[in-house]
Amino acid sequence: MTASLLNLPPEVVFKTIVVIRPKGKPLLCVISGANIVNVKAVAELTGEKKVSIPTQSEAESLTGLQAGGISPLALINKGFTVYIDSSALNYPEIHISGGQRGLNLRLNPRDIQQLTNARFAEISSPLG
Repeated sequence: MTASLLNLPPEVVFKTIVVIRPKGKPLLCVISGANIVNVKAVAELTGEKKVSIPTQSEAESLTGLQAGGISPLALINKGFTVYIDSSALNYPEIHISGGQRGLNLRLNPRDIQQLTNARFAEISSPLG
């Protein structure tokens, strides 16, 4: 939806998905709007047997941010581990939420990585 509002291809508009693990603080996975989180890949990456996606209200409670406005930039120094899908590196700039609904920022993926201490990894699969 954000991609169409911005008149951009969904591949360059990234969303932040909260991922719950059995032990420890939830993760933030930044993936293309054209994709879904690959929970098996994230579990393997984190050494967990299984991870899950919370409900919208759970994600809001865990982050203190509204769905549609969850952003690793708004959660810097809050203890969240951040993973950015490797596909972000295919673009000089991507669009991500700035921490509230309707606020989107266009940034170089490596700048987001530096600001959030994120790791790039293959953490998504195509929708459908």
